[in-house]
Amino acid sequence: MIRHDVEANTEKTILVHQRAGHAADDAAVEELRLLAESAGAVVCELITGHRRAPQPSTFIGKGKLDELRAAVAAHSAELVVINHSISPVQERNLERSVGCRVLDRTGLILDIFAQRASSHEGKMQVELAQLRHLSTRLVRGWTHLERQKGGIGLRGPGESQLETDRRLIGQRIKYLRKKLDRVSAQRGLRRKARHKVPVATVSLVGYTNAGKSSLFNRLTGADVFAEDRLFATLDPTMRRLALPGGKMVVLSDTVGFIRAIPHTLVKAFHSTLEEVGAADLLLHVVDVNSEDRLENARQVDMVLNEIGADTVPVITVFNKTDLADIREHTERSGDGRVDRVWLSARTGAGADALLDAIQEHLSTTTTRYRLRLPAAAARLRSLLYEYATVASETPEADGGWVLETEITEPVYGWLCEREGLGECDIVESAAPIDNADHADRLISGF
Repeated sequence: MIRHDVEANTEKTILVHQRAGHAADDAAVEELRLLAESAGAVVCELITGHRRAPQPSTFIGKGKLDELRAAVAAHSAELVVINHSISPVQERNLERSVGCRVLDRTGLILDIFAQRASSHEGKMQVELAQLRHLSTRLVRGWTHLERQKGGIGLRGPGESQLETDRRLIGQRIKYLRKKLDRVSAQRGLRRKARHKVPVATVSLVGYTNAGKSSLFNRLTGADVFAEDRLFATLDPTMRRLALPGGKMVVLSDTVGFIRAIPHTLVKAFHSTLEEVGAADLLLHVVDVNSEDRLENARQVDMVLNEIGADTVPVITVFNKTDLADIREHTERSGDGRVDRVWLSARTGAGADALLDAIQEHLSTTTTRYRLRLPAAAARLRSLLYEYATVASETPEADGGWVLETEITEPVYGWLCEREGLGECDIVESAAPIDNADHADRLISGF
């Protein structure tokens, strides 16, 4: 993987943002600045402009190119970052014109990902995305090593350095894809094994820097790295989470999304994002203190649609209420369930209400049972406390127990099959809760 040291990567950088119309795009400009600073760049100047269509040769027009050349000279800049995806030819022409390295938006994000990846799978995914991006930018060959022109004593097999690079990169991409396919298959087997044991999975999604990792740490007591910067965490993390009724679920923290996320990144991280699509419930974390929260939420919805997770039920979690001076509270949808929660992951205010909402969403079809367990059924008793809701327990003289418990249908079937739960006395049946789609209430009315 092409990895860069964060401390050493402090190039003086000029940022360039070109919009298609005259309307201001302050959010995109601010995100570019945050991305550059997250990569370790020292931002010296920002150049903005507008064109109906990009210049084919240099992306920006002649006037802006002169302005960029003067800014690079004035600041002795070492790097120019373009807030768009540019072609290899445009990148080469810009480098020749300004006399320093030029990086587009995709290359900048890949650099950040290379700094953040820590797991073996994450490093492979980043390297694969980097190589795919680099393979389109091999526009300069080492002509002094080329032997294909022939000549006296030089005729014979040979290839240019450019072709050698392409072949080596192609071989490496093929190797990484095979390894990631195996990792994806292993992840699928683990997911299948989890589904055999009826444990619900809840995934945190949201715009980068919305506070997902902080909320993950608050709910699970984990120590996942969390910091106020873009893509502070990259590798997915999963932990067990106990709900108020004692039921256990799996909570997963995922990489944050951004606007116009490069398709190569979505493709490279597809196996990781599969966990989101396979979840039983999504917690869409929104930074309530951000002025761009509505647009950021729409960008997250677009990514969820792209990875096929748009049908998964969602609870929208408005985070950072302590910074916005908003009271922690909840709102219910038309079917009566909580679908929006205001809280502060930093202080913990409102976290209990979120846990109650998760339990409410996952308890879709439950039946109340009175179970008489013999003394030898200690394992079954333990599993009932772990996967069901035990309302009361009464010990019996022979060492057994009588449990009043609420169990979902999948858990009941699994316990009957695996643990011999057998016959039981049904006290009453709880009415099933309709599992409606909450997409229309993600951000409406805020």
